Amino acid sequence: MLPIKVPPLGESIVEATVSRWLKKEGDVVAAGDTLVDLETDKITVEVPALKPGVLAKRSKAEGEIVHVDDVLGELDETAVPATVGATAAAPAAAISAPAGAPTPPLTSRPSPPPAPTQGESTKSSPAARRIAEERGIDIAAVAGTGRGGVVSKPDVLAAPTQRPPATQQPRGNGAAPGERETREKMTTRRKRIAENLLQSQHATAHLTTFNEVDMSAVNALREKYKEKVEKEHGVKLTFMPFFVRAAVAALKQFPMVNAQIDGDTIVYKHYVNMGIAVASDQGLVVPNIKDADRKGTIELSREISEVAKRARDGKLTMDDLTGGTFTITNGGVFGSLVSTPIINYPQVGILGLHKTQDRPVAVNGEVKIRPMMYIALSYDHRIVDGQQAVLFLVRVKELIEDPAAMLIE
Repeated sequence: MLPIKVPPLGESIVEATVSRWLKKEGDVVAAGDTLVDLETDKITVEVPALKPGVLAKRSKAEGEIVHVDDVLGELDETAVPATVGATAAAPAAAISAPAGAPTPPLTSRPSPPPAPTQGESTKSSPAARRIAEERGIDIAAVAGTGRGGVVSKPDVLAAPTQRPPATQQPRGNGAAPGERETREKMTTRRKRIAENLLQSQHATAHLTTFNEVDMSAVNALREKYKEKVEKEHGVKLTFMPFFVRAAVAALKQFPMVNAQIDGDTIVYKHYVNMGIAVASDQGLVVPNIKDADRKGTIELSREISEVAKRARDGKLTMDDLTGGTFTITNGGVFGSLVSTPIINYPQVGILGLHKTQDRPVAVNGEVKIRPMMYIALSYDHRIVDGQQAVLFLVRVKELIEDPAAMLIE
């Protein structure tokens, strides 16, 4: 028997949750077939069959916590011919013996699997099946764009919905009539998010300062160029790349906000790997735009869109999630008017964006209605002084209110 082990999970990741088994005991598998998905605090890891054979045993159940090198199950590599990778779809009797030789008994041939349920007869990823079930979508009717025609999560999300998505309801709402409480075990990712947030609060001198920004100039610039940018470059021009560029300029002026603490040493980063907080089905993740300080608005727009899509599709890599130096989080997309974001430890600063709302403001002695946004900078007061934090936020405000000034930064 060939043991199926938990592979290395990536930098600093030591445990995972068995998310979903894709194969049942007795299933014939080809080398490279994904057997089980593991969910870590950062990414989803697919565990493939290293050799063709039959899945003889599943040692870990869905929802169990596992560690690197733990045995997930066993693969019987002797139960099927070595050519199963090329002939797995053919009946066992079709694999002929040498001419004149008696047909060997198929003593190791697995019992026929039960009739497939909806989704099993169609090649699909676990995430795709889950979303299809939640949305009441017949996954067999969804065209797959993945390798070999596999139906992926984006394919299901793009399909017409037969009933409202279950994810629109808060978790824990699946209570039986008369049931007053339900319990749901935290996933590995949710536990790690909780631990990291507590670590940030306990390990830093956490403080937040606020300002407000008149979004009129950026609104006008975006309206003027968004169609042209989408037509010529194939990307949507959002507000985020403007804030990324403004934050990069402010970080250059106040490098302490882009630094980190290592023991009793301050490590200055002469580059900006900009973390963009993204809400996904699995929880909040913060992928990074590497060397954001070397990129223009169009390139930033494209990379932000791509990394956000990978986050929502559960396709982030460890490189996406490591090496960040500063983070921007946008609670405004959910309607948040003001908040105090928690630092993405071990970074020392995070910029929080909020909902743009028309408000009366004084402009040259007159009351005007302007689209205003509150912005917040949470910072580690151990190395970032209040003056630096306030001036950093003022610089971001100045650049957003006069975006043309970023052209000469």
